[in-house]
Amino acid sequence: MNVRRALPALLTAALALSACDIPATGVVEAGEPATGVLEPPGSTPAPTETRALPFTTVPLYFLDDGSLVAVPRTVPGPAELGTTVLMLFKGPDAEERGRGLTTGLPRLSTVPTLRTDGASVTVQLPEAAAGLSDTAVDQLACTVAGARLHQDPELGSVQVTVEQPGGRLAGRSSDDCPGPATATPTVPKPAA
Repeated sequence: MNVRRALPALLTAALALSACDIPATGVVEAGEPATGVLEPPGSTPAPTETRALPFTTVPLYFLDDGSLVAVPRTVPGPAELGTTVLMLFKGPDAEERGRGLTTGLPRLSTVPTLRTDGASVTVQLPEAAAGLSDTAVDQLACTVAGARLHQDPELGSVQVTVEQPGGRLAGRSSDDCPGPATATPTVPKPAA
């Protein structure tokens, strides 16, 4: 590298940097540190609006001495079919088990495939749910029918087809389900 050619470029850069008017004094303290936005003296902060999350009650069908019974279960937000089916496959909660309720369904960690076409719902079960009893199929079909009627009460009746591994099909109508097949959404009262 030619030093004679590089020297003028270095001198020009050094002069440009020294002309920036940056004081050579170091850190200069000036005022208090920033703390955020303050309300004017004597003012009241604006209240924040809190909105209650709507809750929905859906019927889950469990067994009471072998008989199908509808049990209301309250969930936050709208009742999605997949969420409702997963709750059913988790079985009765501690309070429901204390009342003697049981289930004929196995525990699943994945949602079965659900296909909806108006008043018809098809539930395709995974391999882990092979060989369900008729009572277990009734539990599933009635729960799905109740949740679908909750989504669209104007349907009046829902037909559920359960496809089990191995090609076994079972069909149920919401008209054949005991107890309340529909549930109404509820909104909690705001805290006082």
